[in-house]
Amino acid sequence: MTDNDIFDRYPNEIQIERKPGGVLLITLNRPDKLNSLTMPMFECMADIWADIDRDPATRVAVVTGAGRGFCTGMDVAQPDLTLDEAIALMETERRRLNNLVNMDKPLISAINGSAVGWGLSMGLLADISVAADDATLLDGHTRVGVVAGDHSSLIWPLLVGMAKAKYYQLTSARLSGAEAERIGLVSLAVPQDQVLSRALEIADGLSHGSQQAIRWTKRSLNTGWLTNALPQQELSAALETLGFAGADYLEARRAFREGREVSFPSARGIEEAVSEPSPDAAPVR
Repeated sequence: MTDNDIFDRYPNEIQIERKPGGVLLITLNRPDKLNSLTMPMFECMADIWADIDRDPATRVAVVTGAGRGFCTGMDVAQPDLTLDEAIALMETERRRLNNLVNMDKPLISAINGSAVGWGLSMGLLADISVAADDATLLDGHTRVGVVAGDHSSLIWPLLVGMAKAKYYQLTSARLSGAEAERIGLVSLAVPQDQVLSRALEIADGLSHGSQQAIRWTKRSLNTGWLTNALPQQELSAALETLGFAGADYLEARRAFREGREVSFPSARGIEEAVSEPSPDAAPVR
Protein backbone atom coordinates (compact mmCIF):
# COMPACT_ATOMS: atom_id res chain seq x y z
CA MET A 1 0.00 0.00 0.00
CA THR A 2 1.17 3.55 -0.72
CA ASP A 3 0.58 6.86 1.00
CA ASN A 4 -2.98 8.10 0.52
CA ASP A 5 -4.08 4.80 -1.00
CA ILE A 6 -7.86 4.59 -1.37
CA PHE A 7 -7.85 1.44 0.77
CA ASP A 8 -5.80 2.82 3.68
CA ARG A 9 -8.94 3.38 5.74
CA TYR A 10 -9.78 -0.32 5.94
CA PRO A 11 -8.98 -2.05 9.26
CA ASN A 12 -6.55 -4.91 9.81
CA GLU A 13 -9.51 -7.31 9.90
CA ILE A 14 -9.84 -6.66 6.17
CA GLN A 15 -6.36 -7.00 4.74
CA ILE A 16 -5.80 -5.59 1.26
CA GLU A 17 -2.81 -6.45 -0.90
CA ARG A 18 -2.01 -5.21 -4.36
CA LYS A 19 -0.77 -7.97 -6.66
CA PRO A 20 0.93 -7.51 -10.04
CA GLY A 21 -1.23 -6.64 -13.03
CA GLY A 22 -3.87 -4.72 -11.13
CA VAL A 23 -5.13 -7.65 -9.03
CA LEU A 24 -6.42 -6.68 -5.59
CA LEU A 25 -6.46 -9.40 -2.91
CA ILE A 26 -8.96 -8.88 -0.07
CA THR A 27 -8.50 -11.20 2.91
CA LEU A 28 -11.02 -11.37 5.74
CA ASN A 29 -8.57 -11.58 8.64
CA ARG A 30 -10.08 -13.02 11.81
CA PRO A 31 -8.83 -16.60 11.50
CA ASP A 32 -9.41 -17.42 15.18
CA LYS A 33 -13.12 -16.59 14.62
CA LEU A 34 -13.35 -18.30 11.21
CA ASN A 35 -13.42 -14.77 9.76
CA SER A 36 -16.83 -13.94 11.18
CA LEU A 37 -17.75 -10.27 10.85
CA THR A 38 -18.08 -7.50 13.40
CA MET A 39 -20.47 -4.64 12.76
CA PRO A 40 -17.69 -2.28 11.56
CA MET A 41 -16.60 -4.98 9.09
CA PHE A 42 -20.12 -5.13 7.64
CA GLU A 43 -19.88 -1.40 6.89
CA CYS A 44 -16.49 -1.82 5.23
CA MET A 45 -17.65 -4.76 3.14
CA ALA A 46 -20.55 -2.67 1.87
CA ASP A 47 -18.30 0.21 0.77
CA ILE A 48 -15.28 -1.59 -0.63
CA TRP A 49 -16.87 -2.50 -3.97
CA ALA A 50 -17.51 1.15 -4.83
CA ASP A 51 -13.91 1.93 -3.89
CA ILE A 52 -12.67 -0.87 -6.16
CA ASP A 53 -14.73 0.41 -9.07
CA ARG A 54 -13.27 3.91 -8.82
CA ASP A 55 -9.68 2.81 -8.11
CA PRO A 56 -7.75 3.19 -11.39
CA ALA A 57 -5.03 0.75 -10.28
CA THR A 58 -7.42 -2.18 -9.72
CA ARG A 59 -8.59 -4.34 -12.62
CA VAL A 60 -9.73 -7.51 -10.81
CA ALA A 61 -10.49 -8.27 -7.15
CA VAL A 62 -10.14 -11.55 -5.27
CA VAL A 63 -11.73 -12.14 -1.86
CA THR A 64 -10.71 -14.95 0.50
CA GLY A 65 -10.41 -15.79 4.19
CA ALA A 66 -7.39 -16.16 6.45
CA GLY A 67 -6.68 -19.55 8.02
CA ARG A 68 -9.00 -22.52 7.62
CA GLY A 69 -12.28 -20.68 7.04
CA PHE A 70 -13.68 -18.38 4.36
CA CYS A 71 -16.32 -16.59 6.47
CA THR A 72 -18.94 -17.88 8.90
CA GLY A 73 -21.16 -14.79 8.90
CA MET A 74 -21.82 -12.51 11.83
CA ASP A 75 -19.78 -12.90 15.01
CA VAL A 76 -22.49 -13.73 17.55
CA ALA A 77 -20.14 -12.93 20.45
CA GLN A 78 -20.20 -9.20 19.73
CA PRO A 79 -22.53 -6.79 21.61
CA ASP A 80 -26.20 -7.48 20.99
CA LEU A 81 -28.21 -5.52 18.46
CA THR A 82 -31.46 -3.73 19.04
CA LEU A 83 -34.15 -3.99 16.38
CA ASP A 84 -33.21 -0.48 15.19
CA GLU A 85 -29.61 -1.63 14.78
CA ALA A 86 -30.80 -4.68 12.87
CA ILE A 87 -32.73 -2.38 10.52
CA ALA A 88 -29.58 -0.29 10.05
CA LEU A 89 -27.72 -3.50 9.18
CA MET A 90 -30.41 -4.30 6.60
CA GLU A 91 -29.71 -0.94 4.96
CA THR A 92 -25.97 -1.65 5.01
CA GLU A 93 -26.64 -4.95 3.26
CA ARG A 94 -28.80 -3.18 0.70
CA ARG A 95 -25.85 -0.93 -0.10
CA ARG A 96 -23.50 -3.91 -0.33
CA LEU A 97 -25.69 -5.79 -2.79
CA ASN A 98 -26.25 -2.75 -4.97
CA ASN A 99 -22.54 -1.97 -5.04
CA LEU A 100 -21.65 -5.58 -5.85
CA VAL A 101 -24.19 -5.99 -8.63
CA ASN A 102 -23.29 -2.66 -10.22
CA MET A 103 -19.50 -3.02 -9.94
CA ASP A 104 -18.03 -3.31 -13.42
CA LYS A 105 -14.72 -4.87 -12.42
CA PRO A 106 -14.74 -8.67 -12.01
CA LEU A 107 -14.68 -10.27 -8.57
CA ILE A 108 -13.41 -13.77 -7.80
CA SER A 109 -14.06 -15.56 -4.51
CA ALA A 110 -11.51 -18.06 -3.19
CA ILE A 111 -13.67 -20.11 -0.80
CA ASN A 112 -10.88 -21.81 1.12
CA GLY A 113 -13.04 -23.21 3.94
CA SER A 114 -16.38 -22.95 5.70
CA ALA A 115 -18.75 -20.41 4.12
CA VAL A 116 -21.88 -19.85 6.23
CA GLY A 117 -24.69 -17.28 6.07
CA TRP A 118 -23.24 -13.93 5.00
CA GLY A 119 -19.99 -15.70 4.15
CA LEU A 120 -21.76 -17.96 1.67
CA SER A 121 -23.45 -14.88 0.25
CA MET A 122 -20.08 -13.24 -0.33
CA GLY A 123 -18.71 -16.34 -2.01
CA LEU A 124 -21.65 -16.86 -4.35
CA LEU A 125 -22.13 -13.24 -5.38
CA ALA A 126 -18.63 -13.13 -6.88
CA ASP A 127 -18.53 -13.35 -10.66
CA ILE A 128 -16.34 -16.46 -10.49
CA SER A 129 -16.20 -18.67 -7.40
CA VAL A 130 -13.41 -21.16 -6.65
CA ALA A 131 -14.19 -23.43 -3.69
CA ALA A 132 -12.20 -26.06 -1.84
CA ASP A 133 -13.72 -29.39 -2.74
CA ASP A 134 -14.03 -30.25 0.97
CA ALA A 135 -15.28 -26.81 2.09
CA THR A 136 -18.58 -26.72 3.97
CA LEU A 137 -21.21 -24.44 2.41
CA LEU A 138 -24.30 -23.67 4.48
CA ASP A 139 -26.92 -20.94 4.43
CA GLY A 140 -28.35 -21.83 7.83
CA HIS A 141 -30.88 -19.03 8.31
CA THR A 142 -33.97 -21.22 8.73
CA ARG A 143 -32.13 -23.19 11.42
CA VAL A 144 -32.28 -20.12 13.63
CA GLY A 145 -35.80 -19.08 12.70
CA VAL A 146 -35.16 -16.28 10.21
CA VAL A 147 -35.58 -15.79 6.47
CA ALA A 148 -32.57 -16.47 4.24
CA GLY A 149 -32.25 -12.79 3.38
CA ASP A 150 -28.56 -12.25 2.59
CA HIS A 151 -28.63 -13.35 -1.02
CA SER A 152 -30.81 -16.40 -1.57
CA SER A 153 -33.63 -14.96 -3.68
CA LEU A 154 -31.12 -12.91 -5.66
CA ILE A 155 -28.68 -15.57 -6.81
CA TRP A 156 -29.61 -19.17 -5.88
CA PRO A 157 -32.41 -19.70 -8.47
CA LEU A 158 -30.17 -18.31 -11.21
CA LEU A 159 -27.28 -20.60 -10.29
CA VAL A 160 -29.02 -23.89 -9.54
CA GLY A 161 -32.70 -23.52 -10.44
CA MET A 162 -35.71 -23.17 -8.17
CA ALA A 163 -35.91 -26.82 -7.09
CA LYS A 164 -32.38 -26.93 -5.69
CA ALA A 165 -32.67 -23.40 -4.34
CA LYS A 166 -35.77 -24.28 -2.34
CA TYR A 167 -34.28 -27.53 -1.08
CA TYR A 168 -31.12 -25.96 0.30
CA GLN A 169 -32.79 -22.77 1.53
CA LEU A 170 -35.77 -24.38 3.26
CA THR A 171 -33.80 -27.24 4.86
CA SER A 172 -30.52 -25.39 5.51
CA ALA A 173 -28.76 -28.52 4.31
CA ARG A 174 -24.98 -28.50 4.11
CA LEU A 175 -23.10 -29.21 0.92
CA SER A 176 -19.45 -29.59 0.05
CA GLY A 177 -17.53 -27.54 -2.46
CA ALA A 178 -17.42 -30.55 -4.76
CA GLU A 179 -21.21 -30.96 -4.62
CA ALA A 180 -21.65 -27.22 -5.09
CA GLU A 181 -19.66 -27.40 -8.30
CA ARG A 182 -21.67 -30.42 -9.48
CA ILE A 183 -24.98 -28.58 -9.19
CA GLY A 184 -23.60 -25.29 -10.54
CA LEU A 185 -23.59 -23.30 -7.31
CA VAL A 186 -19.87 -22.47 -7.64
CA SER A 187 -17.72 -22.11 -10.74
CA LEU A 188 -14.93 -24.50 -9.77
CA ALA A 189 -13.96 -26.88 -6.97
CA VAL A 190 -10.29 -27.69 -6.41
CA PRO A 191 -8.16 -29.17 -3.60
CA GLN A 192 -7.99 -26.84 -0.60
CA ASP A 193 -4.31 -26.02 -1.05
CA GLN A 194 -4.94 -24.86 -4.62
CA VAL A 195 -7.91 -22.55 -4.02
CA LEU A 196 -6.15 -19.21 -3.70
CA SER A 197 -3.53 -19.94 -6.36
CA ARG A 198 -6.25 -20.94 -8.84
CA ALA A 199 -8.27 -17.82 -8.06
CA LEU A 200 -5.22 -15.61 -8.51
CA GLU A 201 -4.36 -17.39 -11.76
CA ILE A 202 -7.83 -16.61 -13.12
CA ALA A 203 -7.54 -13.02 -11.87
CA ASP A 204 -4.18 -12.60 -13.59
CA GLY A 205 -5.67 -13.81 -16.87
CA LEU A 206 -8.54 -11.35 -16.57
CA SER A 207 -6.21 -8.49 -15.68
CA HIS A 208 -4.35 -9.00 -18.96
CA GLY A 209 -7.47 -9.29 -21.08
CA SER A 210 -9.53 -6.60 -22.77
CA GLN A 211 -10.78 -4.59 -19.82
CA GLN A 212 -13.62 -3.01 -21.76
CA ALA A 213 -14.83 -6.33 -23.16
CA ILE A 214 -14.64 -8.09 -19.78
CA ARG A 215 -16.39 -5.33 -17.85
CA TRP A 216 -19.11 -4.81 -20.42
CA THR A 217 -19.72 -8.54 -20.65
CA LYS A 218 -20.20 -8.62 -16.89
CA ARG A 219 -22.49 -5.59 -17.09
CA SER A 220 -24.62 -7.19 -19.80
CA LEU A 221 -24.98 -10.40 -17.76
CA ASN A 222 -25.84 -8.60 -14.53
CA THR A 223 -28.30 -6.16 -16.12
CA GLY A 224 -31.71 -7.74 -16.04
CA TRP A 225 -30.74 -11.06 -14.49
CA LEU A 226 -29.48 -9.61 -11.21
CA THR A 227 -30.57 -5.97 -11.22
CA ASN A 228 -34.19 -6.96 -11.77
CA ALA A 229 -34.01 -9.30 -8.78
CA LEU A 230 -32.83 -6.63 -6.34
CA PRO A 231 -36.38 -5.58 -5.28
CA GLN A 232 -37.32 -9.14 -4.28
CA GLN A 233 -33.99 -9.41 -2.48
CA GLU A 234 -34.94 -6.33 -0.46
CA LEU A 235 -38.18 -8.06 0.51
CA SER A 236 -36.35 -11.13 1.81
CA ALA A 237 -33.91 -8.92 3.73
CA ALA A 238 -36.80 -7.01 5.33
CA LEU A 239 -38.51 -10.25 6.33
CA GLU A 240 -35.24 -11.52 7.78
CA THR A 241 -34.90 -8.37 9.87
CA LEU A 242 -38.43 -8.77 11.24
CA GLY A 243 -37.55 -12.32 12.19
CA PHE A 244 -34.80 -11.11 14.51
CA ALA A 245 -37.51 -9.91 16.92
CA GLY A 246 -39.65 -13.02 16.51
CA ALA A 247 -40.25 -15.79 19.05
CA ASP A 248 -38.65 -18.48 16.87
CA TYR A 249 -35.37 -16.61 16.61
CA LEU A 250 -35.31 -15.80 20.31
CA GLU A 251 -35.90 -19.48 21.09
CA ALA A 252 -33.02 -20.45 18.77
CA ARG A 253 -30.73 -18.06 20.62
CA ARG A 254 -31.77 -19.45 23.99
CA ALA A 255 -31.24 -23.02 22.81
CA PHE A 256 -27.79 -22.12 21.49
CA ARG A 257 -26.78 -20.62 24.83
CA GLU A 258 -28.20 -23.56 26.78
CA GLY A 259 -26.68 -26.21 24.52
CA ARG A 260 -29.97 -27.91 23.63
CA GLU A 261 -32.13 -28.61 20.60
CA VAL A 262 -34.31 -25.79 19.33
CA SER A 263 -38.06 -26.06 19.91
CA PHE A 264 -39.60 -23.42 17.67
CA PRO A 265 -42.85 -21.95 19.05
CA SER A 266 -44.33 -21.83 15.54
CA ALA A 267 -43.69 -25.56 15.13
CA ARG A 268 -45.61 -26.18 18.35
CA GLY A 269 -48.61 -24.21 17.15
CA ILE A 270 -47.85 -21.25 19.37
CA GLU A 271 -48.63 -18.07 17.44
CA GLU A 272 -46.12 -15.68 18.98
CA ALA A 273 -45.44 -13.18 16.23
CA VAL A 274 -43.07 -10.36 17.02
CA SER A 275 -41.89 -9.89 20.57
CA GLU A 276 -39.35 -7.76 22.37
CA PRO A 277 -35.81 -9.04 21.88
CA SER A 278 -34.15 -10.60 24.90
CA PRO A 279 -31.17 -8.72 26.38
CA ASP A 280 -28.70 -11.06 24.70
CA ALA A 281 -30.37 -11.56 21.33
CA ALA A 282 -28.36 -10.68 18.26
CA PRO A 283 -28.91 -11.52 14.61
CA VAL A 284 -27.11 -14.54 13.23
CA ARG A 285 -26.21 -13.93 9.61
